[in-house]
Amino acid sequence: MARATLARRAATARAFTGWALREELITTDPAIRLQAPKRDKSLPGVLQQQQVTRMVDDLNTAAGDGGPLAVRNRAMVELLYATGVRVGELAGLDIDDLDPDRRTLRVVGKGNKERTVPYGVPAALAVDDWLRRGRPALATPTSGPALFLGVRGKRVDPRQIRAVVNELLQALGDTSATGPHALRHSAATHLLDGGADLRAVQEILGHSSLATTQIYTHVSVDRLRRSYQQAHPRA
Repeated sequence: MARATLARRAATARAFTGWALREELITTDPAIRLQAPKRDKSLPGVLQQQQVTRMVDDLNTAAGDGGPLAVRNRAMVELLYATGVRVGELAGLDIDDLDPDRRTLRVVGKGNKERTVPYGVPAALAVDDWLRRGRPALATPTSGPALFLGVRGKRVDPRQIRAVVNELLQALGDTSATGPHALRHSAATHLLDGGADLRAVQEILGHSSLATTQIYTHVSVDRLRRSYQQAHPRA
């Protein structure tokens, strides 16, 4: 089994035997010395900028020729990549969380912590198109203020967003990145590649600890090393 699986099951065993001891169902805790392996420090899957461009081009084509769901999918993916928000945060957005004039997004993240995240012109245009000709086609009297809607007019479910993104990533055919979190990883890495300050990226992603954000510096350094090895005559 993977180390993460072993660590999770060990924690479950310790919690169970600890409860059994407190309830006096057992006299000694057999899991008190049970140790879990350290988790692998694996780097997240990241898209290359050219791959993001290809994916967005496909979305633009589909949105131009298709119905409201195609328009929605483009807006969702543009926002995911532009802001690095989590899939649950995107699903929870309301219309009034957008500030179109300042091109910022109010996001409620883990622990009910609120943050403001900027987004660029492509995402702004995609979201505006969704609000003008996509959302009205799906909205019902019970839709409420939800920004993104499903086919029945209710707030979009995170599983629906994952399905959309997974299909797009599989269509690329040349990446190991999977799921909406790949767009979050890619946004953070591309920001750092472009010279963004680490603390600014931490604020955008909503990480409580800078150490969580620092994993993306490893991704960027790894790319830098590959470029060096390919380009330098004495690498």
